Amino acid sequence: MATKTLLLVDFGMVFLVLMNVIINVPSSVEARPRAFFVFGDSLVDNGNNNYLFTTARADSPPYGIDFPTRTPTGRFSNGYNIPDFISMRLGAESTLPYLSPEFKGEKLLVGANFASAGVGILNDTGVQFLNITRMYRQLEYFEEYQRRLSALIGISKTKRLVKRALILITVGGNDFVNNYYLVSPSARSRQYRLPQYVKLLIFEYRKILKKLYDMGGRRVIVTGTGPLGCAPAEMAMRSRDGECSRELQRAASLYNPLLQRMLTNLNNRLRRHVFIAANTALMHNDFISNPTAFGFTTSKVACCGQGPYNGLGVCSPSSNLCPDRSTFVFWDPFHPTERANRIIVERIMSGSTIYMNPMNLSTILELDATT
Repeated sequence: MATKTLLLVDFGMVFLVLMNVIINVPSSVEARPRAFFVFGDSLVDNGNNNYLFTTARADSPPYGIDFPTRTPTGRFSNGYNIPDFISMRLGAESTLPYLSPEFKGEKLLVGANFASAGVGILNDTGVQFLNITRMYRQLEYFEEYQRRLSALIGISKTKRLVKRALILITVGGNDFVNNYYLVSPSARSRQYRLPQYVKLLIFEYRKILKKLYDMGGRRVIVTGTGPLGCAPAEMAMRSRDGECSRELQRAASLYNPLLQRMLTNLNNRLRRHVFIAANTALMHNDFISNPTAFGFTTSKVACCGQGPYNGLGVCSPSSNLCPDRSTFVFWDPFHPTERANRIIVERIMSGSTIYMNPMNLSTILELDATT
């Protein structure tokens, strides 16, 4: 009798454990902050390129000098980047790089960062960086992610998590600075005049965004390019009078309005506000036109670099390094400082429709909380 009783107790415990898993896993998924997915290039990469054989890396000092660990993380920043600050606003931990060996189990519920420094809308952008995760491959990883998550929580809960999620995509700048204008003349500039090249980018980008929608994306923040000609790297190579490169500024001025128009047309066809245009060119122009209004001392010189405007080469241990990163708009020849990233996210959160069209992220969060 004693043996039979013990067996009954054991089976009872197994039953209780199984019931606890069945009942509590869904509720724990629902109770979490909404998942967050990130696609794009070095402006939002938080370490994927650390796991690739590529020259587009941010894994050595002084990158990460102001990160809590004071060590390089693969972010092209002195500290946090834009996705980190958005995660904070969502009340969530930062997403892990999809290629990180730590990205497994419960971490999948947070979301994922698929971005890879050097990529563009076009597959031939960034070929000089060797092995990078191009946009079509980032989307393939998103499909793979959903299969992995389905094995953990089931197909229906995975679909619900993805549809509730926030998505950020930042890509396009490299198609100009690391393709069309990389050399003179480039293969693409011989093939297309600038207005036609811009139309090609918009046409190909639309395919990427439509694929994201087909894969379940329902709230997608799409950033434009920054003021490309004002990056210290382009100033060092192209500026003769201390002003931003006119040709690259022209490229941005052609591209960004067409991107916003394409997003509006997509939303109209879908009859819902899926794609949110973030006017990052205007956000950056605020810094550049009046840096002191934001507490910056310069918007022309990078904190870390060498040569004119600290815009030549890459940020490395042998580079010039400013003592106070909070007073610089640019961290390295192409990327904003942590503080500039924080201000950009403040615009994403609460900016008017000239910055965020048709609505800012705070409005999105309020609307979605009621549905």
